[in-house]
Amino acid sequence: MRSLVKASRFLLPACLGFAAAVEALAAQTGGTHKYHVERQIKLGGDGRWDYIVLDTASNRLFIARQDRVMVVDPDHGKLLGEVRGLDGAHGVALDPASKHVFTFNGDAHSSTVVDPASGQALGSIDLGGKPEFGVSAGDGKLYVNIEDRAEIAEIDAAAQKVTRRWSLAPCTEPTGLAIDREHHRLFSGCHNRVMAISDATTGKVIATVPIGGGVDGDGFDPVTGLAFSSDGEGTLTVVHQDSPTRYRVVSTVPTKRGARTMALDPRTHRISTVTADLGPPPAPTEEQPHPRPTIVPDTFTLLVLER
Repeated sequence: MRSLVKASRFLLPACLGFAAAVEALAAQTGGTHKYHVERQIKLGGDGRWDYIVLDTASNRLFIARQDRVMVVDPDHGKLLGEVRGLDGAHGVALDPASKHVFTFNGDAHSSTVVDPASGQALGSIDLGGKPEFGVSAGDGKLYVNIEDRAEIAEIDAAAQKVTRRWSLAPCTEPTGLAIDREHHRLFSGCHNRVMAISDATTGKVIATVPIGGGVDGDGFDPVTGLAFSSDGEGTLTVVHQDSPTRYRVVSTVPTKRGARTMALDPRTHRISTVTADLGPPPAPTEEQPHPRPTIVPDTFTLLVLER
């Protein structure tokens, strides 16, 4: 576009070309970035929450809540069961290759391997730092953000061990994570208000885009080419993948304060996020100089966003 007016004889064709490009881009995105909150489903229950994952095969949402993982039917908003006995559960990853569920335990700096059929723990993986969200590549590899080290750890699911790490700089405190399996791209939501996109093959950050504050959940839709950042300040940032190396923000959708994690259904393109009514924080202490807001009891709610 900088060369658009170099010569007047090229101005009209260039303008027509630009208009065609805009029309093509509009057709490509098809308004798919225009999300809104369609439903709110009360789940209740005590305790803070963290990451949520949708298992499309069984149509189940897994919601990490401190010492347990809630299993929810997202269509009817019904709690089906809970996996208990966890230490600071932060997230869940489902790995089709191993047919196991992997929880990521921030306080324990570990991942717990769970048999989804029995609900029994099968083993533990030392991650060497505080894990946040994890994703499966579908080929036996898992990836997880290590928040306190600003890096990604690659896990061999069968061997139950970390095989590789790389830095996410300039990202700090990475939390939410999503994957584009076709192009081997990982989308990390960072607390310095950027989404860091890295190449899982080379282990390098290739792009960053601005997002909202308090991110904890990311998503990627391979059909629409949209990446998402669920921000605790009460917004959903929508990013379009123009190419595997070029990304841009296309909209910022109002949600609700505290709705910082999310799960995407690739079949319906619906997005699920959770939050609760928040009250004032307790008084600061030496151990907790910046306390979190209090949670109004029994207000934990599932929000469903649609186009």
